[in-house]
Amino acid sequence: MHASPSPPGRVSGRTPSPGRTPSPGWAPGRIPGRGRVGPALVAAGSVLALWYAVARSGVVAPGLLPTPRQTFAALADSARGGTLATDLAASLARAGQGFALGAALGGALGFGYLPRLSAAVTPLVSFLRPIPAIALVPLATAWFGIGESAKRLLIAYAVLLAVWLYVHDGVSRVPVTHLRAARSLGAPLYRRFTEVLLPAAAPALLAALRYGASVALLALVAAELGGADAGLAYRLQVDGQFLRVDRMFAGLLVLGLLGVGVDAALAAIGRRFVHWSAS
Repeated sequence: MHASPSPPGRVSGRTPSPGRTPSPGWAPGRIPGRGRVGPALVAAGSVLALWYAVARSGVVAPGLLPTPRQTFAALADSARGGTLATDLAASLARAGQGFALGAALGGALGFGYLPRLSAAVTPLVSFLRPIPAIALVPLATAWFGIGESAKRLLIAYAVLLAVWLYVHDGVSRVPVTHLRAARSLGAPLYRRFTEVLLPAAAPALLAALRYGASVALLALVAAELGGADAGLAYRLQVDGQFLRVDRMFAGLLVLGLLGVGVDAALAAIGRRFVHWSAS
């Protein structure tokens, strides 16, 4: 007597949650990225050990390469004095507003899948892409002064170019037959966008936002070096003038951790809302 086959969708006695397709490597009860914590901690520990060894070896002058302990002490001192909170708030406001503006414009232009719009935008963006944001600092300062508007626009400019490239590439890879099939079935333009084009290009959009966030931090440094009274890059410049290398390393550490945190947050959002993507 043969056992009856299992119902469709049932594997090993478990039924997938309705409305969600398990992606490769996903399993119920498994925390995404949990297996990466151990290797990441080992890598961080190895870098700290190597950093300490080089700082103590005398290869670099002690005044030019602080130890990890000295760097963390300088970071704690900045936190107690309130300068870290002030600089972090100023930089986050500039980077966040510039990122939001640049990502919105870059995403809108990248999703312009109409042939004429794409043909008009592509040559212009291709011309601007080799021009870095730091090259526009003098021009932006001359036009808008040393206020916040120039800094936000510089960040938005850099993010726009980065986001457009990823989104435009993702949209161009969506099979045209899918859009034509939806159109032949009578789907209006907004439904073809929300139900065909947007889900297909969502992984590229997520990659664009993650890359754009890192570009926003790079442009933030260029923008704050153009004139500011607070900010992480501004503090790096001030500390560099007085050769406070331990404080400079502390500022670089904060910038790196900020980038890691933002990227991890966007990756978590992607796992939640773009769960159908294998990547």
